[in-house]
Amino acid sequence: MIAFLRGTVLEKHPQRLIVDVNGVGYEVLVPLSTYFDAAEPGSAAPVSLHVHTHVREDALQLFGFASRFELELFTRLISISGIGPKLALAVLSGIEPAELVRAVRTQNISRLTSIPGIGKKTAERIGLELKDRLPEGFGGSDPAPLSPDDRVRADLLSALANLGYPRPAAEKAADTVLRDAGVTHTLESALRAALKELTRQ
Repeated sequence: MIAFLRGTVLEKHPQRLIVDVNGVGYEVLVPLSTYFDAAEPGSAAPVSLHVHTHVREDALQLFGFASRFELELFTRLISISGIGPKLALAVLSGIEPAELVRAVRTQNISRLTSIPGIGKKTAERIGLELKDRLPEGFGGSDPAPLSPDDRVRADLLSALANLGYPRPAAEKAADTVLRDAGVTHTLESALRAALKELTRQ
């Protein structure tokens, strides 16, 4: 059972890394957060991954996470009926871990359905069943509520992800649109402005 890997990045693709550990290349499936944090191929900077080893009759897959917190959320997600590793990975790619915990604890189903690939029934199942799997104090103290500006940014990034824009481009557009402190955006106005910004990139 592989639980942890440290090595250098040999190949890097969205949701998949090849990590060279002393000459052995391990294919590790990762959420987008870990993908963005990982060094570029050829860099001497090491990557450290907390690993869940998933064994099936026809395959052995490794799922890696930059933080233990993400790994613990992943293992709780796959314990829910109907949530497999690939879907759990998609959840963690579509929402920050602390925000996922917040959405589950407040039963914010609309936030969960904004995750790409998550429909209402799946969101409701995650909301109900994951809440029972989050012990008191899990992940530290409950995250503080997002400010209105941070909420607009989080919802804007989720909307752009739903439209198929890669996260780096979406974050760049969001930051460009929202950096003017003198303008108060709604999600709708921010989305329109971000789409215009993305057409210029």
